[in-house]
Amino acid sequence: MQLTVLARPTWEARRAAHEARVDAWIEPHLARRRLGRKHPVEDFLFTYYSYRPAQLRRWHPGAGVVLSDADTPACAEAVMVPPRRAEAIAWVRDLLIATAARTPHLGCFGLHEWAMVYRQTQDEIRHNAWPLRLGPAGTDAVVEASRIRCSHYDAFRFYTAPARPLNLLQPTRETQAANEQPGCLHANMDLYKHAYKLAPLVPSELIADCFELARDVRTLDMQASPYDLADLGYAPVRIETPEGRARYIEAQRTFAIRAAPLRARLIAECDRLLAAVAE
Repeated sequence: MQLTVLARPTWEARRAAHEARVDAWIEPHLARRRLGRKHPVEDFLFTYYSYRPAQLRRWHPGAGVVLSDADTPACAEAVMVPPRRAEAIAWVRDLLIATAARTPHLGCFGLHEWAMVYRQTQDEIRHNAWPLRLGPAGTDAVVEASRIRCSHYDAFRFYTAPARPLNLLQPTRETQAANEQPGCLHANMDLYKHAYKLAPLVPSELIADCFELARDVRTLDMQASPYDLADLGYAPVRIETPEGRARYIEAQRTFAIRAAPLRARLIAECDRLLAAVAE
């Protein structure tokens, strides 16, 4: 792997910019955590995914980069690619390539969130501190009247038992690469997961870019959900109506466009890392 040397003013500026950017996301989350409060939108990326706030904040330039005039010898040494990580990197690369090659499907309308509460009482639902906009019976009626076609295993696995047979697809972990498509909100949100699993071999800026997309996707995800989050300032996207479905499709299309270059950057990083292992 060819090494790149960053002058101290350059890498210090990059590190400071990354930390300032990330602090705007993590500090409110940490403040809520200290107070024992939960937020179904803003906290999700820190609770569902395994990357901790301190890890997200820690800046690293990626593999093959030397920091000039670093404070410690360890920081000055370039991170190289361990051969033992090649299999995991290749798995991520193949999944991303397969996903990118497909035509976006934009007709799911976020019904995965509805299927996750299907036939549950208010006490049983996942975010039971917030009411269902249509109530349990109304929510169930939307699920039963809809054509549910979720292709993402990590959404499907949270369906309630009676909702699972209603899904036109039955995705599994083994069929993940065969099912994922670039219009899926969760596939685009998971770019963040794929990016941080490559840390510290990829630049922190790329991980933060993926986090920012995932954060925006989560907002739509919960606006289109059956939950009433008006008290938190989130106007609903009423996917039970034609107008709401049209709005959802347009937002989903925008996210697919935003995700495409991030997916391409991750694929390029995987290619670079695998090439380094093969040298």
